[in-house]
Amino acid sequence: MLIEVKVPQLPESVAEAVLVAWHKKEGEYVERDENLIDLETDKVVLELPAPQAGVLVKIVKQGGETAVSNEIIAQIDTEAKAGAVAPATDMAKVAEAAKEAGIPASAVGFGTAVMPAARKLADENNVDTSKVEGTGRGGRVTKEDVSNAMSAPKAASAPAPAAKPAQLAAAPAVAVALGERPEQRVPMSRLRARVAERLVQSQQTNAILTTFNEVNMAPVMELRGRYKDRFEKEHGIKLGFMGFFVKAAVHALKKYPIVNASVDGNDIVYHGYFDIGVAVGSPRGLVVPIIRNADQLSLAEIEKQIADFGKRAQEGKLGIEELTGGTYTISNGGTFGSMMSTPIINPPQSAILGMHATKERAVVENGQVVVRPMMYLAQSYDHRIIDGREAVLSLVAIKEAIEDPARLLLDL
Repeated sequence: MLIEVKVPQLPESVAEAVLVAWHKKEGEYVERDENLIDLETDKVVLELPAPQAGVLVKIVKQGGETAVSNEIIAQIDTEAKAGAVAPATDMAKVAEAAKEAGIPASAVGFGTAVMPAARKLADENNVDTSKVEGTGRGGRVTKEDVSNAMSAPKAASAPAPAAKPAQLAAAPAVAVALGERPEQRVPMSRLRARVAERLVQSQQTNAILTTFNEVNMAPVMELRGRYKDRFEKEHGIKLGFMGFFVKAAVHALKKYPIVNASVDGNDIVYHGYFDIGVAVGSPRGLVVPIIRNADQLSLAEIEKQIADFGKRAQEGKLGIEELTGGTYTISNGGTFGSMMSTPIINPPQSAILGMHATKERAVVENGQVVVRPMMYLAQSYDHRIIDGREAVLSLVAIKEAIEDPARLLLDL
């Protein structure tokens, strides 16, 4: 029986996916639920498992091509027998022979699957992944494999042959001869291209303005220092600062619902729920997973979700549904040492909060100069629907909630 392998249904916000790397070749036998290919969207990298066991008789779309939802990319025959390609043991012998002869793996009809994070690291450091031995599942090259290859001592290479006159304009040796100023052109990943597109869209369609304030972090730091051990023992998760800011943001959005709204044509859409996006760094770039119904979650539940998002972002395991939607975003540039920034709104949202590094500074309290751990806050907002008053007051509400956490319990 012939089974069609199709691209899964993608969300409306995701137009297409790029076929990254096939892990099976035509003629090879595949088990049910075995990963056939990695699909890269502008949000996540997905694994596409085989719907049935059988022989991969036809690959319709090759690696590097794009495909849309429900498009057929391959066919599996559940009744056929493997044999269109050499058995794995024979392929290993061929690979070894090719290696001894100095022939690249791609030249004998197969290559090594490279995970997205490994590919990114290899591109950034000019590492030839075809020469890296993969230790991942099915021989995939992982990020750790690339890191090990980078740290391994390099053998002295033979001097490069002199470039022919006709090749001087393009030969890499010319760059070295002129002072070792090499360049490398690498295509944008789907995620990076989509981020760039959305940032430009945000700048072009929103009337972005940013308001600033500063917050004394001492009360939250004291509270955290007092209860962090008991909190971790009780809930199994460390008590961070982001949970407090999520709570404070929800507190402010309830007071000023326009900041939680969005523009849809000539309409303003007021959201009766609070889906807070938390910007997280990943090997593929910045992603913003969403904490759904944040107003209904405890501090411990919020911290658990944030920790889980961070872990799975590094592993590339966030689902598309977790990165879609959101009514307000929080970005913490302070983890990288940023002192001040103007965050860009994540459309179709209308506001975003930027956190920054906490530094001890001299401030005046009751006529006295004292030293306090201070953080600058920046809230960018869409001035088309949010007036300065609501923008400033909502940021002040966040500041006051952080400086007096009891407000979050008393809803003041």
